[in-house]
Amino acid sequence: MSTGLVIAIVVVAIIVIVLLVALPRLRGQRLEQRRVQAGEHREEAQSRRLVAERETAAADEQSARARREAAEAEERARRAEHEHSVADEHEQRATAIDPDSDDDGRDDRAAGEAERGERPGSAT
Repeated sequence: MSTGLVIAIVVVAIIVIVLLVALPRLRGQRLEQRRVQAGEHREEAQSRRLVAERETAAADEQSARARREAAEAEERARRAEHEHSVADEHEQRATAIDPDSDDDGRDDRAAGEAERGERPGSAT
């Protein structure tokens, strides 16, 4: 064998040995890098999940508050309607028993005030 051939075989053998040693290390580094990236993604996912849960809780709380306020508003409207009905009943009773009211439900005192240029219901 020639010296050049022996040198070529030795160089190829060294390259093969280096590759056999280096490839698993490179593969290990690549796997470790992917593990690190996966961990970062998991941390980001957990962080975003916490933000989403806080937002959901805030939205639920706001929705509950809106439902509560709507129920309160509805109750106030019912009370106001009831008060209007009671006020109307009192007005009708007052008109019915008032000796000064005429047949169309107007108060003669209010008509007299209007003739004098006063506002009805104002105290003089």
